[in-house]
Amino acid sequence: MRLSIVVPAFNEERLLGATLDGIHTAARAWAETWSWELIVCDNNSTDRTADIARAAGAQVVFELHNQISRARNRGAAAAAGDWLLFVDADSVPSAGLFRDLRQAIESGECLAGGCTIAAEGSFGFRVAIRAWNALSRATGWAAGSFVFCERGAFAEMHGFSEELYASEELDLFRRLKRLARRRGKRIVILHRHPLWTSDRKLRLYGWGEMLRFLGRFVRHPRGSLRSAAACKPWYDGRR
Repeated sequence: MRLSIVVPAFNEERLLGATLDGIHTAARAWAETWSWELIVCDNNSTDRTADIARAAGAQVVFELHNQISRARNRGAAAAAGDWLLFVDADSVPSAGLFRDLRQAIESGECLAGGCTIAAEGSFGFRVAIRAWNALSRATGWAAGSFVFCERGAFAEMHGFSEELYASEELDLFRRLKRLARRRGKRIVILHRHPLWTSDRKLRLYGWGEMLRFLGRFVRHPRGSLRSAAACKPWYDGRR
């Protein structure tokens, strides 16, 4: 069995090295029975993202259009694994999380899944994370920072929607849940070892700007998610 780990990265020279180091350390949990590969999709970066990825031993592929859906799909297209794992460039998985991932896959009952998350930050931010984790476990929606999927199922769903500039992971899991029911499989949200992820967006944009984005989304969900300009916390390059 082989796992392909795909990391989409846009101007991530500050955080990418720690993410890739963490992946290498955590992947030792696979060494006994699985092989794995590491793919970084450089999403048209203007910094040292690609150099850092190559120095860490990753295969680097390139996606010109700055969109996380396309970056993830481009990485998946280059992958050779039986299973795909997407990890964001500002997130660091642990060996415990990878062991739980391997156990979920080897159970034969799982089609796809994700995990709960953890981060440093203000009290309000930590409360928001706990609320998201509870919602994720209750609904089977995975945070985009850690998404795993059986390769054939990902292909059958045609990957992440390239019409969306945000919430593409929720759209994917909406479709995957229907497929899982048809196949008699499960969507799994791992929770014993949360993924550490950055609070960067909140630090850079603040509650006000993030809540204004949320307000626009609530008023105009279809248009907001289909516009890079409307999703600027993900695409304006602020790092």
